[in-house]
Amino acid sequence: MGSFSRQEFFHELVEGCLLPTAQQGLEQVWQLLVICLLCRLLWILGLPSYVKHLSTVAGGFYTLYLFFELHMVWVVLLSLLCYLILFLCRHSSNRATFLSITILIYLLMGELHMMDTTTWHKMRGSQMVVAMKAISLAFDLDRGVVANVPSPVEFMGYIYFVGTIIFGPWISFNSYREAIEGRKLSFSWIWKVCVSWVKSQLCLITSNCVAPYLFPYFIPIYGDKLLRNKKNKNGLQVEKWLLAYENALSFHFSNYFVGYLSETTTTLAGAGFTEEKDNLKWDMTIARPLHVEFPRSMVEVATSWNLPMSKWLNTYVFTSARNLGTFSAILVTYTASALLHGLSFHLGAVLLSLGFITYIEHVLRKRLAAIFNACILSKKCQPNCSHKNNKVLWVYVINVAFSTLAVFHLAYLGSLFNSSVDYMDDDEESDVANHTIQKWSELSWASHWVTFGCWVLYRIIL
Repeated sequence: MGSFSRQEFFHELVEGCLLPTAQQGLEQVWQLLVICLLCRLLWILGLPSYVKHLSTVAGGFYTLYLFFELHMVWVVLLSLLCYLILFLCRHSSNRATFLSITILIYLLMGELHMMDTTTWHKMRGSQMVVAMKAISLAFDLDRGVVANVPSPVEFMGYIYFVGTIIFGPWISFNSYREAIEGRKLSFSWIWKVCVSWVKSQLCLITSNCVAPYLFPYFIPIYGDKLLRNKKNKNGLQVEKWLLAYENALSFHFSNYFVGYLSETTTTLAGAGFTEEKDNLKWDMTIARPLHVEFPRSMVEVATSWNLPMSKWLNTYVFTSARNLGTFSAILVTYTASALLHGLSFHLGAVLLSLGFITYIEHVLRKRLAAIFNACILSKKCQPNCSHKNNKVLWVYVINVAFSTLAVFHLAYLGSLFNSSVDYMDDDEESDVANHTIQKWSELSWASHWVTFGCWVLYRIIL
């Protein structure tokens, strides 16, 4: 569609992209949605708890087979290994440490030896969910949040909870227990499911059909001369940044698609609610797109990208590593995130770069807030904060400047992600590193240099 005129493009967009994308999206997940609904209906019948656990295990197994066929055995093997470690260490107070090391070794072996990279990466999401659930359960056992090691059927029911086993998100063991109690059906429940589903499809369409053609057709902010004049160096540089932003936006909305889809499946299966007295709210939120696309800071981006995972990393990684110091704890947290996402050079490079960016931005803005006594921290101040300068024009200007800088970082980091890099064969894995270096070199390593400049500024005013 790139060679069409704008009129031809919009004429072909509906039949050539919008309808096929929506149709394929439904075809891939309709069976998962049906199974989630069946489990939800089964749980409100007041059956014995072990029957409920077995039903979600059966549903989880079936959906794993639908998506991964016989390769699902590697997910099953990981879950069995996790329970074995929990059982063997049931009298230990360091179950989380032993289990985390075991999972890390298993994931590294899977990446390097057990099977081809392409197939392993297709199961990365489910492997990550299993690992996060098992590790969080081990920490909760060590901390006394969960009293005893669950029975095998209860553990497997939690691990294979049909609403989360494919697309996530992570939910706690206690949240799973509350879900299988079987809250009664309500209009707010079905409304939440429908809204999340519609949002997921809109994000999928935006990722596939809007973002890749954002500036040539939807927002034609440059003319053909600027784009195509190869002698115009400034035009070439502008084109590179526009393409980087398009890649980043497409990647962002693919993440929102998965987030809203996981909201749909989790809520449909009966989890994802909060209860206050007799008031039940189906309010699960995976991502906050507006806080990512129009961020106050990169810290807000990192938090809003995936709220359950952010909570998991903060509760079980950052808190545990905090005695090492804030900077070290941040590096440990982003390293853990990178390892869970798999041994992918571009993912690791982005996550570790994000760790440095968020830390330097945080300490710089904290220092500036102290100097100017102003509300310019990475996170928005509470209404009763002690800063003298709050609703002042120059405070808004500084915050907008940092917001603009965050969008700049997002375009730079997101420039690496496109469909050709998502799935690499073993022989092509080295090309990912070359792709990463090439992309960032084309953008003159700008984000890293700006981050270094912010660090220098912070050290000067310290």
